[in-house]
Amino acid sequence: MSKNTVHVAIAILLHKSKILVGWRQASQHQGNKHEFPGGKVEQDETPEQACRREIYEEVGIGIKNWHVFDVIRHEYDDVIVHLHLFHAYVPDELLDLIHQPWTWYSRDQLAELNFPKANTQIVQRLMWPHLIKVSSELMALPESDCLLYWRMQPQDVDQIEAQLFTLSDEQLQKLMLNFDIWQKLATVLQTKIQTIHLKQSQLLSLKKGELPVGKRLIAACHDAVSLQHAHVIGCDAVLLSPVNATETHPDARILGWAGFSELAKESHLPVFALGGVAPEDIEQAQKHHAYGLAGIRQFESLN
Repeated sequence: MSKNTVHVAIAILLHKSKILVGWRQASQHQGNKHEFPGGKVEQDETPEQACRREIYEEVGIGIKNWHVFDVIRHEYDDVIVHLHLFHAYVPDELLDLIHQPWTWYSRDQLAELNFPKANTQIVQRLMWPHLIKVSSELMALPESDCLLYWRMQPQDVDQIEAQLFTLSDEQLQKLMLNFDIWQKLATVLQTKIQTIHLKQSQLLSLKKGELPVGKRLIAACHDAVSLQHAHVIGCDAVLLSPVNATETHPDARILGWAGFSELAKESHLPVFALGGVAPEDIEQAQKHHAYGLAGIRQFESLN
């Protein structure tokens, strides 16, 4: 006997790096679990139209600008669901209009919630590690809860692929590659690598709708213009730099913690501080609205 297939539109609503989550009643499918807002796609509407409608009906707010987040197929014992995911930013002026009992949770808190199995991939993408190690050495890949941005020296794509094929799937999931390199890889590697880096020049050359669907995109930003553009095109996170002076860029205009804080506090995306910072600066960074830290020399000991 074939299973019914259901198409569902789901919204990832973001506000200052927090996520809106609700609770499914016991009488609902996958009841007594947490949920992201959304509902079934009706026959006469597109998934995005369903998402807009459901958020207005369930949450009580109307949002104009949406970004495609992912499309996930999951098979339960009794039904096959296709989740059409979109994300959007909730401005301050709409917060008081949100219906109860929807609740804002930090990204770290998502791990403590009881979501349906179909949401596992969503939660994994939303929960960033708090440290990013930057290195030209692929073997510097840390075993701890940390990402590695492999900023390799120029080399043939065949050489890059040969090195990547030596890694396990788990290691590839902890790896971040630049957008230009990722685009040149074999499809099997593109699929396994989840996090893609955009230089500021690459970021500013892209428009909304041009990002690969289902991948985490983190953009390098140095000012308010680039930070805003990361929001406009639908990135997942940003690297904001330089916080302090560095040996590699001694003449760069530094933000300082005060300048960093002024930009980061307005972001709906996780902001990683980069430039002259060390892992032990995490508490200070988070006091200045950073989600995490990224670095090269002072991160070499991370393993």
